[in-house]
Amino acid sequence: MIYKRGGIYWYKFQFNGKLVRESTKQGNDKVARQMEAAHRTSLAKGEVGIREKKPAPTLRDFLKSDFLPFAQAKHAAKPLTYRYYKQGSDMLMKSSLSGMPLDELNGQHAQAFVAKYSALSPSGVNRGLRTLRRALNLAYEWRRIDKPVKVELVEGEHQRDRVLTDTESDRYLEASAQPWKDCATIILDEGFRPGEVFALRWENVLLNDDGTGLIHIVEGKTKAARRVLPMTARVHALLKCRHETAGGPEDGWIFPNGTNTGHINDGVTKGQHKAALAKSGVAHFVPYTMRHTALTRFGEAANNNVFAVALIAGHASLTTTKRYVHPQAEAINRVFTASQSRVGTKIGTTKKLPDQAQSSTAGVMASNQ
Repeated sequence: MIYKRGGIYWYKFQFNGKLVRESTKQGNDKVARQMEAAHRTSLAKGEVGIREKKPAPTLRDFLKSDFLPFAQAKHAAKPLTYRYYKQGSDMLMKSSLSGMPLDELNGQHAQAFVAKYSALSPSGVNRGLRTLRRALNLAYEWRRIDKPVKVELVEGEHQRDRVLTDTESDRYLEASAQPWKDCATIILDEGFRPGEVFALRWENVLLNDDGTGLIHIVEGKTKAARRVLPMTARVHALLKCRHETAGGPEDGWIFPNGTNTGHINDGVTKGQHKAALAKSGVAHFVPYTMRHTALTRFGEAANNNVFAVALIAGHASLTTTKRYVHPQAEAINRVFTASQSRVGTKIGTTKKLPDQAQSSTAGVMASNQ
């Protein structure tokens, strides 16, 4: 039989009790069938023997020799992503999966990995599972294994769905030390990712004399992440002050530091974030919560216009953006009312719902929040 993998046809069949599976390297099904038939005939005539399959590497060897070098090169500009995969690889290499050949791994083995690290949080376990899934996908893409392996993540992973109140935000910023205070302010006002703020450069910022300005994010995971946004008055004021203090540079890092990248990173600001939490008395949250807070506020201001929020956030997928918009009962009622009115106008039978029915609808909506 022949089957398609990506844009290429493969064939497989049994000969003398052994499985023969090979790629035709062709995208034409007729040619693929001809190649399969020719191989069957050659085997039957004894003209060729069954080619021995090259043994698959162990998970440990593949991670060390192939996956980690690839991840380091691909994510050279994003050290945190590489660190994530490195930590996940270390977990896998300490597990019972480490010495297994790649082509023997399956979903059941992934569950054994989950059991070994059951004492960790779901986020911690998923770090290893995501690394395993990515490594096996690459092994399949690079033809080191013949079929993909499905790796299920564990449930219960913490999502950054907390939204800070205005009081919490103000107390936190007041307790923050520089340069983290300015970084946190930009995240809260602009909805940027922390890494985007750390990597801001003066040549990508426009400061107008009237208190307005623009910020250009020039790098990102996707094309959507590269965007230009207006700055708030508060962000303009802090950047203006920082620009004047630095001597009015035309280029260079806005938040320089003696790190490998030349600017501050989460390792530098981690201590300042922890100190601000302790001093302010605000309940613990991760820095990314401030981006979630900002985007949620933008969603409310945009009347839950998911497209507008996606542009601000730099999201390539609206599915991600939907996590930041939370329509309330009043907004949902407005949608239904407008829709009903439009339909009624079209067919000439517009009717107003009785007051009792309207109250009932609002009550149901409110109870579902």
